[in-house]
Amino acid sequence: MVNKSNDAEKLARQVGDTLRRIRHDRKMSLQELATITEVSKLTLGNIERGEANPSLSVIWKIANGLTIPISTLLNEDKEVLVSRKNEGNDVVSTNGACTLQSIFDTSNYGSFEIHRAFLEPNSEYSPGAHQIGVIEYVTVMEGELKIKIQDEYHHLYEYDAIKFNGDVEHAYINPTDSVTVLHFVMTYTKPN
Repeated sequence: MVNKSNDAEKLARQVGDTLRRIRHDRKMSLQELATITEVSKLTLGNIERGEANPSLSVIWKIANGLTIPISTLLNEDKEVLVSRKNEGNDVVSTNGACTLQSIFDTSNYGSFEIHRAFLEPNSEYSPGAHQIGVIEYVTVMEGELKIKIQDEYHHLYEYDAIKFNGDVEHAYINPTDSVTVLHFVMTYTKPN
């Protein structure tokens, strides 16, 4: 049986170590990082020390501010990776509607990432707009998904997929009484 408390502590240390390494690589102060991410200096310091387990929305703010995929903060650096169901680093949205498991990314602040996501029954997850240049490819692996992209809705069923610019307001809605399982591929391009 997986010990979620130990997993959360391991994830908090990993995110903190990675964040500190990126900040030092970029020769940024904690205050500069706070300014570009809109996350308080105190919270960032706690994250770097592994004393805080950041929510999905805080991780998105950090990734967007640094213009990196969120999986850069979530995945361990290894040569060969096997991603198994329920063994990934779970990050939960603030409202508890969405659990994201990072699967793979490219190393060194890569240009793409792959995730599994579990959207709770009759719930909505609104990540907001991501950094400029993010393209999302979403496939429904189980269940149904309504996705709102700006003011337009798309209803997807099992194995349906959608591609869209993730740098606009969007939301994921599970209209059913069962968990919806999603597969994400996100690509990142540097703005000109």
